[in-house]
Amino acid sequence: MQAHSLFEGSFSVDSTKKFIPFDASKDSKKDRPGSLFIHVHPFLIESANGLLLLDTGIGFADNDGDLQLRYNIRKAGFEPDNVRYVLLSHLHKDHAGGMVVDRNGTFRLAFPEAEYVVQRGEWEDAYSGKSDSYRTEIFDVLQRSGNLLLVEGNGVLNNEINYEVSGGHTPHHQVFHIRTGGEHFFFGGDEAPEPEQFFRQFAAKYDYDGRKSMALRQQYWDQGSVEGWIFLMYHSTNIAIGRPEVKENGEYRLVDASD
Repeated sequence: MQAHSLFEGSFSVDSTKKFIPFDASKDSKKDRPGSLFIHVHPFLIESANGLLLLDTGIGFADNDGDLQLRYNIRKAGFEPDNVRYVLLSHLHKDHAGGMVVDRNGTFRLAFPEAEYVVQRGEWEDAYSGKSDSYRTEIFDVLQRSGNLLLVEGNGVLNNEINYEVSGGHTPHHQVFHIRTGGEHFFFGGDEAPEPEQFFRQFAAKYDYDGRKSMALRQQYWDQGSVEGWIFLMYHSTNIAIGRPEVKENGEYRLVDASD
């Protein structure tokens, strides 16, 4: 498998939008009423054009001050400095927190050899001050670096990567189709974050347009299940990398396709 989950951990999220680590072996959900419980999975894909990182996690650092995300990349057998593209679905802090690393009190790009691909509208919205879900101090580092690639609308990054503005979770949220090594990987960010959402129709309150996100999930599943996409699900608590499999009755289910 060319796709790797860089699992950052389990978290609870309440109305404060703070991501609090959750350890099921010692923590109780009852002590965190009104919370949503999620996992965080940035993904790494080996492509013919180099390593692709899809979203960057919350940005937790280890005891040595390096990002857990960079450690996880090494654990998967790769070097962080070899990442060619950082593909960002949107810029909420749980997806963009690992864009930079703190080096002795100074932020530096966590992936200095990579181009960071962001929708221009999402970038502008992040700086608008209308939401506290963004950390603009880390975006300032990227803006000064020369590594920022702003794209607009739908397009083709190279012969393997397509991006599409979906606009369900945030007004300029984007999804990625990556065709490499004979596989079609689909990353839906926060519009297809968990496998259960393909099979339960509901409009989420945390989305900019919950009904649009609901319709998009159905669209992605209807097309991807038939075409054999590999779904990469950022907040899944069970299957993070899933492949559709046809059942005896002709319907499709999602099965674990990870290593």
